[in-house]
Amino acid sequence: MRITTGIYKGRNLKMPKGIRPTQNIVRKAIFDILGDIEGLSFLELFAGSGAVGLEAASRGAKEVVFVENNSQVLKALTQNLSYVLYPTYDILPLDTQVAVKRLAQGGRKFDIIFLDPPYHKETATPNPKGKVGVPLSAAKKTLQTIMAYDILSPTGLIIAQHSKKESLPERLGVLSLLKQSTYGDTTLSFYKMLR
Repeated sequence: MRITTGIYKGRNLKMPKGIRPTQNIVRKAIFDILGDIEGLSFLELFAGSGAVGLEAASRGAKEVVFVENNSQVLKALTQNLSYVLYPTYDILPLDTQVAVKRLAQGGRKFDIIFLDPPYHKETATPNPKGKVGVPLSAAKKTLQTIMAYDILSPTGLIIAQHSKKESLPERLGVLSLLKQSTYGDTTLSFYKMLR
């Protein structure tokens, strides 16, 4: 797998075992839809190899933050970032929910947030009485966390990559689904804040 365009075009990426990387065609589609991202801040949750965030860096994002908590995957991510001189970047070796909370506590806001959680992974959420509630997909739970901690800039965009078998809501609090595109078994859902 390689970076497809920009200043790091053609660079090979190390792919750790056990992850499902965002394929070139899907990455190309993401950035074709986004257009010019020069000068924007970019957050990649469930970063894996960092391919999407590295593509953002290659295309001129001013800062990129990678969140990944698997120690084996972090090694590959760190190697993939070894040649990046610009833009500034951070790696947060934390669980996504914890990382979002920490970023919010630091007052961070992002213009683009990309999330690619494991497909078909559900987490049980407690209901108000402390009992286990309805299971949520990792994508939906992450969207709720982003919304709760307010780390998206007012004009920002969230891109959720998920299985085409998974349905994400058209509205989620202040988030509104703008567009969905499907590539093979992958769907990209684009969200913006309502004004």
